[in-house]
Amino acid sequence: MLNLNRSSSPVVASKLGYSIARNAAEVQEAQRIRFKVFAEEMGANLPNAQIGLDIDRFDQHCDHLLVRDGESQKVVGTYRILPPEKAVTAGGYYSETEFDMSRLAHLRSRMAEVGRSCVHEDFRDGATITQLWSGLANYITQHGHDYLIGCASISMADGGHYAASVFNKIYKLHQAPAEYRVFPHCPLPLAALNQDLEVSIPPLIKGYLRLGAYIAGEPAWDPDFNCADVFILLPVARMNPKYAQRFMPVAR
Repeated sequence: MLNLNRSSSPVVASKLGYSIARNAAEVQEAQRIRFKVFAEEMGANLPNAQIGLDIDRFDQHCDHLLVRDGESQKVVGTYRILPPEKAVTAGGYYSETEFDMSRLAHLRSRMAEVGRSCVHEDFRDGATITQLWSGLANYITQHGHDYLIGCASISMADGGHYAASVFNKIYKLHQAPAEYRVFPHCPLPLAALNQDLEVSIPPLIKGYLRLGAYIAGEPAWDPDFNCADVFILLPVARMNPKYAQRFMPVAR
């Protein structure tokens, strides 16, 4: 689940910085902001409402990227990253709960999964997103991952017509080669939805596509988050250098 939608009235942030969570308390900071955005703001059905944390079985295997506000030291944005060796101990990638990834089996040792991304509503601006993506770029450069994968979410607040129209708009231009295709376990019923609305592409997905990402199949419906998820496959070697240089510490 990825959510970096912009706020209509972001505050002016003080200096931001990113880091990887170093202990359980810092992981909980990530889980707390995820709960605030996904459950309280978006209405997701999460199992830990009584403690105010978004927790699932993958968290203990992931590295958690945090962006902090320099003034308050509060976490205002997060990404979680599941590297390939930890995906083995986790029993697979989160994306496999939504998609059949059989055709990517030969890439598993080279794929890092990103997900559960969110930003506090007061900090949804370019500065925060730049920090998140710079932290992610630094991570994959340090660890030498060749592919990024993940589920990028599209709102279904209107019943799915917006999501279907976004998918129709982006898939024509950015579909993955057949050998990289994945298949949703719970497909979004595209044929029953209006796919021809005039829509704007969500900022996070637009950013992935500018970098050179593929859309690797039809979207899945995630009922707990009431969103449509598209599977993103980003070969690091395919990154658009003009766009990637804003984030990558070393060109690859």
